[in-house]
Amino acid sequence: MVWFWTFVLYSFGGFLLEGAYALMVGGSPDRRGLRTLPLCPVYGVGACLILALPAGVARNPPALLLLGGLAATATEYLSALYHEKVLGVTFWSYQGLPGNVQGRVCLLFSCAWGALAQVLVYWVHPILLPWLMAIPAPVGWTFLGAVALDGLLSALLLRRSGDIRCLRRAP
Repeated sequence: MVWFWTFVLYSFGGFLLEGAYALMVGGSPDRRGLRTLPLCPVYGVGACLILALPAGVARNPPALLLLGGLAATATEYLSALYHEKVLGVTFWSYQGLPGNVQGRVCLLFSCAWGALAQVLVYWVHPILLPWLMAIPAPVGWTFLGAVALDGLLSALLLRRSGDIRCLRRAP
């Protein structure tokens, strides 16, 4: 269950990061990954992939910068591809930024993901891991059901509507 809670924690952190970034650049902080729960799953998957890198990578800051950035970028690219090809929606586009690949990823954000991988591995996760390990299994299984249901509902709504606004809360 620790990996599940890791996914949830960083999906929630991604939700908060997206909201803060939107406010900083003058956008709307209502961008969501799921219909009901305040989670952006792409961040949870990316964080889990970074944390699953071999221990030798985690002990080598330049390697973590590079491979952590690549892991998060690959997650972002594959997530964008899934949303476009399977669900028929686009959550983001880096089309106007230099070094972008089909608008799905770009060099600037790949560098940011590499830097955030350092923060995750060296500071944030070591502090939070004991708390995640202490969550009782029944709580985890219940929440897993809630996340799975929300994920399924969100995918169905996106596929049916073809519009990410279907995930926004009503005003």
